[in-house]
Amino acid sequence: MSLPARAGDSNYRSRMASDLLDRRFLAVIGKGGTGKTTISASIAVHAASQGKRVLVAMAQARERMSAMLETVVIGSEVTNILPNIDAVNMDPDVCLEEYGLMILKVRALYKAVMDNRMVKGFLRAVPGMDAWSMLGKALFHVKEKTDDGRYRYDLVILDAPATGHGLQMLRVPRVITDVAPAGLLRREAEEGLQIMRDPKLSGMVVATLAEEMPTAETEELVATLQNDLKLPLARLVINNVLTPLFPGGSALVERGATVLSRSPVLEGVARAAVTRARREELQRRMIERLA
Repeated sequence: MSLPARAGDSNYRSRMASDLLDRRFLAVIGKGGTGKTTISASIAVHAASQGKRVLVAMAQARERMSAMLETVVIGSEVTNILPNIDAVNMDPDVCLEEYGLMILKVRALYKAVMDNRMVKGFLRAVPGMDAWSMLGKALFHVKEKTDDGRYRYDLVILDAPATGHGLQMLRVPRVITDVAPAGLLRREAEEGLQIMRDPKLSGMVVATLAEEMPTAETEELVATLQNDLKLPLARLVINNVLTPLFPGGSALVERGATVLSRSPVLEGVARAAVTRARREELQRRMIERLA
């Protein structure tokens, strides 16, 4: 695993472009609140600036990307939001309809079968079907081609759910290949798993913060992705990294703060300096663990 890339680094974009954009599928995953959507948007904009046609597929997300990029609201239908960038906020029901149409081919036949309450109830009872309908849609667009035989998208970015649900989603293809009988569902899962495990085609982009809980969760997440699911790790991105103001560590700052705090005018400054130095020290320790 390479050293983590920090979104605030001046060289972040050049490092990101070195091999990340050569892949055709990226899944951005991490603890909630670590900036997955920000990273997804950043990669999409950078890839589009390199002339790549990009699809950002959000998994039933609380949609914030449109506000972030100042575009139209992103709904359950694939929509062009910026030059070279399409986006969709995937809804399981809509994705399941698309999957049913892909299987049954004819819309009238689809409605006759899929509008049946018993059929719907059965599909809802299948563990992981919602997750697979969304992941399967994203992987379908990885393989999707235009009439002239070219891939419709050069890069598909999955803005995955937070760690627990995200891992459940990424695990579904393996479960299907293990338990499903031979047929279209199993074949699609096998093809999807093959794409996801190919380091030349796919990569997991893990988002985290240089704090105790996100770091501990990230250590477990990376181990699961690599050792259990056998998925290639493309990047570890640490968000909200503070620019170091006190490289000497908090002990030195605290000694200086003791002197400053004797003055009522500088007491507040002393407390702020100590708080900042302690945060920087924690940040350094967490980055060392993540690296």
